[in-house]
Formats: sequence, C-alpha cells, structure tokens
Amino acid sequence: MIRAIFWDNDGVLVDTEALFFAANREVLAEQGIAFDQADFAELSLRQGKSIFDLIEGLDELGREALRSRRNRHYAAALRAGVRVYDGVDDCLAALHGKLPMAVVTSAFPEHFEIIHGQTGLLQYFEFVLMGGDYERHKPHPDPYLAAAKRLGVAPADCLVVEDSERGLRSAVSAGMRCIMIPNPLAVDVDLAGAHAVVRSVSEVPEIVAGLM
Repeated sequence: MIRAIFWDNDGVLVDTEALFFAANREVLAEQGIAFDQADFAELSLRQGKSIFDLIEGLDELGREALRSRRNRHYAAALRAGVRVYDGVDDCLAALHGKLPMAVVTSAFPEHFEIIHGQTGLLQYFEFVLMGGDYERHKPHPDPYLAAAKRLGVAPADCLVVEDSERGLRSAVSAGMRCIMIPNPLAVDVDLAGAHAVVRSVSEVPEIVAGLM
C-alpha cells in the first residue's frame, strides 16, 4: 500500500532535459571541450555529477563563473517556452486528492520558478523540495528521505516517478518503489530495481490504483 507519490520534475513533468544539455554543451564548447549526448547521459542522468568535472585544473572560482554562464543560457531557453509532457495534467488531476504528492528535484529555484510560472502544475502538489533542501543530491537517497520525513510517511509507503538512472537509484536506496519513464536522452539505462517501466505518464494512475 502506498500513502504518497513523489515526482521528479525535469524529464518527467516537463521536457527540459534537452534544453539543459544544450546549455551545458554551449558553455563547454566555449572552453574547447566537446560534449555530446552520451557524455550528458553518463555524467548527469546516470551519475548525477557536474559537467565541469570534465575541465581539469578548474578552481572553485572558475567553476562558479562557468556555472553562472550555463545557468543564464538555460534560463533564457526556459523563458522561450517549456513543454509539459502529454498526459501530465490529466494524470495529476486524476490522482489529486487521493494521495499527497510532492515534487522532488535537483533543479535550482530560479529555473524551477521559470518553468512552473508557465505550467500551472503546482496546484497538484503539497510541496516542492529542490537542491538545497537536502544534504546530498540524487543518486543518494537524501532527497526522497527528506520528502517522506516531511510528510511523516514511511519510505516503504512512498512511490516515486522518475526518468533517470540516478533518480531510480535515489528512490530505491531510500526504500521506495519507483516507476520509470526512461528519458530519451539516456543511453543503456540500468532499470534494475524499478517497480514498473512505462512509456508515458498516462500509465501511472492505473499502477497507483493497484498499490492503494
């Protein structure tokens, strides 16, 4: 039986991972470093590491300068328009009021606010946890454990919806069941431990009904 649902944001609710990849690639290209989809899939979607680890000898000041530049590129892309995945609004509306739901993301607050200033999706959630609301990011269990603690729900009674391998590992290591909607940018995703693997968020309500 489940008592709460936690949702990843980027790649699950909104189609933003390609925009983030492009912003990272642009900043690295300025440094003369090639960065392709396979690199992004490995570093970001699987390991949850910073792309700036690719730059040898980069000190913290230089890292912060590049991170700020990347974030500006990404924010500009988000302001140009964000697409909500097909079926998300209907899915969340169907589940709303049946179980408490929250968004658990590694997104920066600035980017999250730009995204959801356009979507109207936040009405469905009890709260949002972002980077800074927990100690260690995905693939560590901290984000989802923090969400369960906030609701006062046992981790075993929580369901997570994720798109990335690092998100799956975070959920499973927190002791939660996880529905995976594999991100199209990911490569050779290890789905071991997933409760279910689906093509679309539209399949989630039926799975939830079977767990209540």
